[in-house]
Amino acid sequence: MPKHTKMVSNSYPSSETHEVFNQAKPFESINLFSSDQPLREIFKRRNVELDSTSLVQLGEILSKPEWINKGFQANENTPKFHSHNRFGQRIDEIEFHPAYHDLMRLAIQHKIHAYPWIHKNKENAHLIRMGLFYMHSQIEAGTGCPLSMTFACVPALQKNKNVAEEWLPRIVSNAYDHSNRVSSNKTGATIGMAMTEKQGGTDVRANTTLAKHVGNDVYELTGHKWFCSAPMCDAFLTLAQTEKGLTCFLVPRWKPDGSKNAFYIQRIKDKLGNKSNASAEIEYRGAFAQILGEEGRGVPTIIEMVGLTRYDCMIGSTALMRRAVSEVIHHISRRKVMGRLLIDQPLMQNVVADLCLEFEGALAMTTRASYSLDHSTAEENLLLRLLLPIGKYWICKRATQLAGEAMECLGGNGYVEQTILPRIYREVPVNSIWEGSGNVQCLDILRALDKSPEILAVYFNELDKAKGKNSSFDDYVRHLKIEIPKMLENPFSARILAEKLAKGFQACQLILNENSLVADAYCETRLKENYLQFGTLANGIFAKEIIERSRMA
Repeated sequence: MPKHTKMVSNSYPSSETHEVFNQAKPFESINLFSSDQPLREIFKRRNVELDSTSLVQLGEILSKPEWINKGFQANENTPKFHSHNRFGQRIDEIEFHPAYHDLMRLAIQHKIHAYPWIHKNKENAHLIRMGLFYMHSQIEAGTGCPLSMTFACVPALQKNKNVAEEWLPRIVSNAYDHSNRVSSNKTGATIGMAMTEKQGGTDVRANTTLAKHVGNDVYELTGHKWFCSAPMCDAFLTLAQTEKGLTCFLVPRWKPDGSKNAFYIQRIKDKLGNKSNASAEIEYRGAFAQILGEEGRGVPTIIEMVGLTRYDCMIGSTALMRRAVSEVIHHISRRKVMGRLLIDQPLMQNVVADLCLEFEGALAMTTRASYSLDHSTAEENLLLRLLLPIGKYWICKRATQLAGEAMECLGGNGYVEQTILPRIYREVPVNSIWEGSGNVQCLDILRALDKSPEILAVYFNELDKAKGKNSSFDDYVRHLKIEIPKMLENPFSARILAEKLAKGFQACQLILNENSLVADAYCETRLKENYLQFGTLANGIFAKEIIERSRMA
């Protein structure tokens, strides 16, 4: 039996030496959608039916002990690489625990991998997908990698009509087929990514993988990839050099004739977290590939995919913050110290209310990004161009800090592997690193504002919607408009710029969400003071009321 099983059981054996008491029961059997007040308020403001079957249904399923248990099983039983079968034939297969496949199947059945592409004309499709992905990530985040890339690959695949006609029907299918065989014989497909190389990392223009044209839109690729995300997928977006420069390609695991492609897994990375998901080093040795987009225009071809995966990093980090906050509130509502529940003790209220403010700010920013995706106007596209690197930078950074504080709220119980918090603590840094680390996001903010200065006006137009409702916010925006031109001239201060833009935007969204309890507390704590630790709220903040908003029961 898995070592954590007792944590997801409602019955506790009696001890021969003492009575077991003053311990919180497991956080389970609490619908992750119906019980999430901040999330439901946002859906209500966007006029999404709150009793939407898919959201409520998935929220209920993921709350069950057996599905929580699958998240633990998928991470305790990590993927195994098999280079050859017992007959000595090269197979390049990754073996996963059945729980991993169960979680993938559940996610794909609920269309997390493709909801907006399946429901192209459905209002708020991106918001609904965000809600589904947000709940799924609270139970198991490693499966988010192939789900995110499969979702984000669609714009790039559409750059080649033949590729799109072949692959998109399987990508938008709600059937999960993890068999390693030619994709034309499968009912569903997932897409991975292989971009970075040893010598370049984020600087993909330094890639040395070569692409040789062999006819029509077909090329042969030779080279290596230092990180191949989700190497068990059916095909991979990748970058390689042609005579005209860096170009984007799709590399399938199997060739159209049914033979194995020259795609060789070298090893699986041993990562800090994200244990359920395989990340690999691979080699192409004359691998069959089809071009996507124009030759020499690889980065512009994948740029929309990059944006969508950064958006998913925002969702994933917000989800992990939500889960950590839920575990903390559940614990302090049931644990007594010095004869009083922790939730009634002022300093604990200060800490946990601060965590709740951080989570609510992240949720407000992330759902605002979904609005831009659902309403693809020129102005919303400009706002999204800035919002994605801001959100990717700030939310992912704050999630790492929040996870550490959440563990501390549970004391020693929060540090042992039988709880989910150590897994969350290891998991959150990957969202800061994947698809461009913090510095990359900050420099991308500078690049966006330099290339399209009109973005700044769109950003402030959004903030002006909240004008006149909080004096601290109004002062902050007034000073920000003065400070930004100076910061744009100095890359040394790019992180300061990113933080200021992020906090201003989160404050704006919280004000517009019309909950003055949270919005006023956020503005007073994030826009006026600059404390470095959680739990430094000023007197006068209605801490317990803020905590109660995020309690799930």
